[in-house]
Amino acid sequence: MKKETSEVDEISIVLADESHLPYVKTILTTIEEAAKVRGTGIAKRSPEYIESKMKEGKAIIALTQEGEFAGFCYIETWGDKKFVANSGLIVVDTFRGHGLAKRIKKKAFQISRERYPDAKIFGLTTGLAVMKINSELGYRPVTFSELTDDEDFWKGCQSCVNYDILQRTNRKHCLCTGMLYDPAWNKEKEEEKAKSKVKAIVVKPVKKTIKPSAKTSAPKKKIRNKPTNVMKISLF
Repeated sequence: MKKETSEVDEISIVLADESHLPYVKTILTTIEEAAKVRGTGIAKRSPEYIESKMKEGKAIIALTQEGEFAGFCYIETWGDKKFVANSGLIVVDTFRGHGLAKRIKKKAFQISRERYPDAKIFGLTTGLAVMKINSELGYRPVTFSELTDDEDFWKGCQSCVNYDILQRTNRKHCLCTGMLYDPAWNKEKEEEKAKSKVKAIVVKPVKKTIKPSAKTSAPKKKIRNKPTNVMKISLF
């Protein structure tokens, strides 16, 4: 029976630790059943592998207030930590349709960015919903050649039913879509924004009208001709 939106909203999404080890079997069973329903391949993981992710603080688990398992995802680094994969995203069927997968994925993405700020984050998926979530987070579809060349990562695909396709194509493509988030893309965007802002700022020279300074001069005094005393002599 599907859960109500209010119930899903109350689910806690936390970083898993040793206290969550009892959920490992349930997690693996949920992943396996989901793969059967979708009819697609999925890389299988051992109980020991999932346990190690929890102990290392590289797993995200979603639980109800009553402690019921609702979803899971884990983080792994490859190629000397130059690449980070958010893998094994799963949501229990009864909790689907309320955005829980997006919340789990965002949590894994956030932790990956905080711990490995310069690493490229990638994933392989056949699910349209996951592709949409990845796109919203800034991922882009890429060829497999742009992903990690770490052989240990690709060995994980051996348990997938479609592994023969990967082999036949010399690891160029498979049924999965490769998606990548490169932090350098954000830096490039920021630089472009900065440049566009500089171009947008036009400094116009301000022309100041210089008024001639009025020279104050003392008023000219009118020169009056003083009458000269002239002695008149009358000649008789």
